[in-house]
Amino acid sequence: MKMLIFILLCGMAAAAVGAEMYRWVDEKGVVNYTPYPPPANIKKVEQKKFGSNTVQTSEVPYGVQQAVKNFPVTLYTTDCGELCKDGKALLAKRGIPYTEKNPQNADEIETFKKIAGGEMVVPLLIVGQLKTIKGFQSNEWNSALDAAGYPSTAAPGVKPKVTVPAPAAPPATAPGK
Repeated sequence: MKMLIFILLCGMAAAAVGAEMYRWVDEKGVVNYTPYPPPANIKKVEQKKFGSNTVQTSEVPYGVQQAVKNFPVTLYTTDCGELCKDGKALLAKRGIPYTEKNPQNADEIETFKKIAGGEMVVPLLIVGQLKTIKGFQSNEWNSALDAAGYPSTAAPGVKPKVTVPAPAAPPATAPGK
């Protein structure tokens, strides 16, 4: 008998996920669990609210986390017009987190020149140690991102994180100079 009551309670609890449940004892001392309020003559009623069964989806998916760990994406851009906008749009469409850097910043010029072979070509996409691509060619970008394990489309409800490094602090000067 106890097993039957337990099974009934589990079934009612499963059916009531996200709903209200009432616990009450009738005049014969029988404990009742119902999704509807008890009769008016019942004095002691406990109302329970069950939480909904949801999966957290605002986090970056595991596959993307692994791709970011193994092949972090860096995008060098300036106000280069459509090419830079198209590159950013492609990364956003795919939901790819990336670090955006401006090669015109004093603290980025030397690093950018080394990576770009002395050329000032933007956008410049770096996919970890896997690939460096000068200019925007969607097929080549997609190919490199696919090889790194990034998704072809963004996960629903997840916005990619764009990191823009803070500019370096100017060097301190000695007083009186």
